[in-house]
Amino acid sequence: MSNKGLIIPERARKIGDFTVGRILPFRKKRSVGPFVFIDHMGPKQISDGSYMGVDQHPHIGLSTLTYLFHGAVEHKDSSGVHQIIKAGDVGFMTAGAGVTHTERTPEYLKTPQGYLMHGYQIWVALPKEKEEM
Repeated sequence: MSNKGLIIPERARKIGDFTVGRILPFRKKRSVGPFVFIDHMGPKQISDGSYMGVDQHPHIGLSTLTYLFHGAVEHKDSSGVHQIIKAGDVGFMTAGAGVTHTERTPEYLKTPQGYLMHGYQIWVALPKEKEEM
């Protein structure tokens, strides 16, 4: 199927305590090249009671790229990585043989005024020969 002229509307998907706009996969388009999921976060004002809190979950055979326009995400994973991905940063996690991780609002952003969250998470399928890396 050609991608030309294909417009894929976002569909709301609950990811832990956070709702994203899922662009891929789509009924008529399971992937675009190596891209198998594309989630659009926000723009959304995050405040008391609506913080991001995605519990530990596994990834296998893919890499995720997180890019933020606004806000921040605290990432911890089973390989020992702990990082805060801030606006303008790129978080890239390769989970070939398997990684579990959490994604949460960093403590310093849990204030009464809250913060603006906006970004994308793009999931890339690894080539067959790299799936177990």
